[in-house]
Amino acid sequence: MGFTPWSRPCAGVVIENLGDFRVGSAPHGEVTEPCPTRSGEVPGREAARRYGGRDPVRPRVDEVRIKGLGVIDEAVLKLSSGLTVVTGETGAGKTMVVTGLGLLFGGRADPARVRPGADRASVEGTLVVESGGRVAQQVEDLGGTVEDGELIISRTVSTEGRSRAWLGGRSVPVGTLTYLAEDLVAVHGQMDQQRLLQPGRQRAALDRYAGEELVKPLRAYTQAYRRHKEVSDVLDELTTRAREREQEADRLRFGLEEIEKVDPKPGEEVELKQEEERLAHADSLKSAAVSAHTALLGDPMASAQGAQDAISLLGHARSVVDAVRGFDTALAGIGDRLAEAGYLVSDVATELAAYAESVDSDPARLAAVQERRALVTGLLRKYGEDTAAVLAWAANAAARVSELEGDDDRIAELTREREELTARLTELAGDLTRIRTSAAERFGAAVTAELAALAMPHARVVVVVSPSGQFGTEGADDIELRMMSHPGAPALPLNKGASGGELSRVMLAIEVVFAGADPVPTFVFDEVDAGVGGKAAVEIGRRLARLARTAQVIVVTHLPQVAAFADQHLVVEKARDGSVVRSGVTALDHESRARELSRMLAGLEDSELGRAHAEELLSIAAADKAAD
Repeated sequence: MGFTPWSRPCAGVVIENLGDFRVGSAPHGEVTEPCPTRSGEVPGREAARRYGGRDPVRPRVDEVRIKGLGVIDEAVLKLSSGLTVVTGETGAGKTMVVTGLGLLFGGRADPARVRPGADRASVEGTLVVESGGRVAQQVEDLGGTVEDGELIISRTVSTEGRSRAWLGGRSVPVGTLTYLAEDLVAVHGQMDQQRLLQPGRQRAALDRYAGEELVKPLRAYTQAYRRHKEVSDVLDELTTRAREREQEADRLRFGLEEIEKVDPKPGEEVELKQEEERLAHADSLKSAAVSAHTALLGDPMASAQGAQDAISLLGHARSVVDAVRGFDTALAGIGDRLAEAGYLVSDVATELAAYAESVDSDPARLAAVQERRALVTGLLRKYGEDTAAVLAWAANAAARVSELEGDDDRIAELTREREELTARLTELAGDLTRIRTSAAERFGAAVTAELAALAMPHARVVVVVSPSGQFGTEGADDIELRMMSHPGAPALPLNKGASGGELSRVMLAIEVVFAGADPVPTFVFDEVDAGVGGKAAVEIGRRLARLARTAQVIVVTHLPQVAAFADQHLVVEKARDGSVVRSGVTALDHESRARELSRMLAGLEDSELGRAHAEELLSIAAADKAAD
């Protein structure tokens, strides 16, 4: 667990997991963007220009309230300036103090850390800031308030994994706390030593040390890299699928040629079907029309006597009715309708005669229609349910062919652009390498100087910048921290050349270097002295005390040599039921400090030898601090 602003992630993303957490850093290779405030500015160091640099009154954490987190039921920590150490028996909840601070400043939330029996874990912190200062203005831009120089930040994590954050009384995304933390705190947990072995963390450390000189070139490189990747992806897709695309174009061209030869017209399939039916049954149609005509008008060659055609019968009926229609108006109406029927039958007979005259058997035309219909039907089977669909397919196919035929031009254009981008990336990557190489020498020397003050006078840290052989998201450099344990020894990677205790001191040295180049007002360390003892532990305590002259430093430690240098000593005590209650976090006076250091030294609070050794440590630490 632990976090430190060695690189800057995207804000605006609510972080929902507690456990390993890192405020102010993104996974190696992830390119992210900051989240603006309501005024369009970015919280964190990038807003420093607007707010005029750091506040004259350095912010610090004044009080932290933790509830329902791990073994902690409820605890209150009143923190002071200078060096505060937190000690206590194993399992008392010391590490949960760091976990709580991590949550307070945007760390990932793990619902498994919620205390059994509780529905949520909560952390509330009170920070002292300058009213009207830069931090206060950032908070106000985010909608929060700072009252009487106090800023309240709170965070909750439920057992379901839901996480909420508040800043100055306003609900905000957890990522907002992350960015605000860049100017307020750097936290290191027990796993940070191992993270320091990761190439991405080492690159981030060097880049942070390089500072503003690297920011603009890296931003320009990142933009060019993104475009280079986009162009390369499209170009690869076009070239790898060139054969498939050519086959597709050939298939479409064949279909277009087939349709063009037939040249179908909208609705033609219906017209052809109707014409084929008429030609195929011409004799039957003509015979039917003639027979119907005869039935209506009679056979002109037959005798008129005894005619049974429709016209004659209607005429006779009309004559009979007309003879007596004057006697009844109802019958007169029927007579009129008989007259109308006669006219209608006469018209139909005329049309039948014309139809019979127009219908002739034409085998040649029938064959032509059948052939044409077969061609059109063939298109329908392949390209659409009717001629309208076939024509639509042809239009789409023509557009697709134009697109496919334009791939060659596009490939050539993209190839030229990729070559230009490659040249640009090479130039920008060279700029990054030059800046990193220069910074690496200074960074290595600065860390080496700090190691000398941490009981490693003969150790030397070198930062190796070597070509990776390919473009990456952060450039074309491999960054590796190496250490020589003594003069003449080879410079080995940290995972091979440093013990656990040495690695702890290297990490502390790096943070101290950062504190000088890009300081934050509060540092939190969880057992930064892991794997260290004896003189080295004393030197770590001394260095932390010196760091605390200009910053608030909070350290969870198991070493009495480190605890002896504290300006404030808090002890976390475990209650009988295994929980930590409010009264379980106690600020110790001198007498109590001696008892606690005796416990840490000898395992017994009342050991005379342990007490004497504790008093000696306290005296040495006090004298050392007074002499500086």
